[in-house]
Amino acid sequence: MAAAKSLRLGAHMSIAGGLEKAVARACEVEATALQIFVKSANQWAARPFAPGEVDRFRSSGLAAGLNRYTMAHTSYLINLASPKPDLLERSRQALAVELERCSLLGVPFLVLHPGSHVGEGEEAGLEAVAASLDAVMGATPGGGRDEVMILLETTAGQGTNLGSSFEHLAAILDQAACRDRLGVCIDTCHLLAAGYEFRDPKSFRKMMKRFDEVIGLHRLRGVHINDSKTDIGSRKDRHDHIGDGFIGLEGFRPFVNDPRLREVPMVLETPKGDDLSEDRRNLALLRGLVGS
Repeated sequence: MAAAKSLRLGAHMSIAGGLEKAVARACEVEATALQIFVKSANQWAARPFAPGEVDRFRSSGLAAGLNRYTMAHTSYLINLASPKPDLLERSRQALAVELERCSLLGVPFLVLHPGSHVGEGEEAGLEAVAASLDAVMGATPGGGRDEVMILLETTAGQGTNLGSSFEHLAAILDQAACRDRLGVCIDTCHLLAAGYEFRDPKSFRKMMKRFDEVIGLHRLRGVHINDSKTDIGSRKDRHDHIGDGFIGLEGFRPFVNDPRLREVPMVLETPKGDDLSEDRRNLALLRGLVGS
């Protein structure tokens, strides 16, 4: 039980009613990690923080021991690889705003889908993402107390989306001058959909070895821990509850028992109702795998 509690397991929580409510919801399910949106995920505009909201979020997160293990997820509208100049500039500006909001809130990690090349080709798309990251990060100096690290997320590979291979992420990291402020967040559903096998201890070790060779395990700073409604290589992003999909309960055992991931926040992104019963069930299943 002690080992399970020391693992950084949590869920994406709604910020309805104020950002500090997300912390309260995480505490309801005894989470030791948290993910939030710092603004509406489906709108460009960001509402101003309410008076005292930043301080309430910071103090509640500190009291819950979540501050160091909180991730934010960027808006779904952002596309740093867009070939359309107006959309590209809007995406860069939106990312800069989210970085600033994370810094104000003391959120250390901002998870980002690399983007979509929209027919321009993978090489051009990856170059555009790296250039966009440099443009945004260059305007937000690092080194401060509340510096935010952008985590490039592995994707399922739908359509022209980038990030479905470790090599994609490595190419961005290699080309970006701001690489020291970049990390990676892997999504278990996306990994399977993209064709990575990891559902038994041997294949898990092989996958992690490949990640280390191509990207470097020191860059793995977050995990989205989701089952998948579709099988390996489907290239479809369809999250399922733990144990209910094609990964299966045993497929998560290597993740929660890898000592290298002990301090890495692992968060659920699975459907749920207001009572959070699904989160309680999923987290209990994952904790039950620890040390067994």
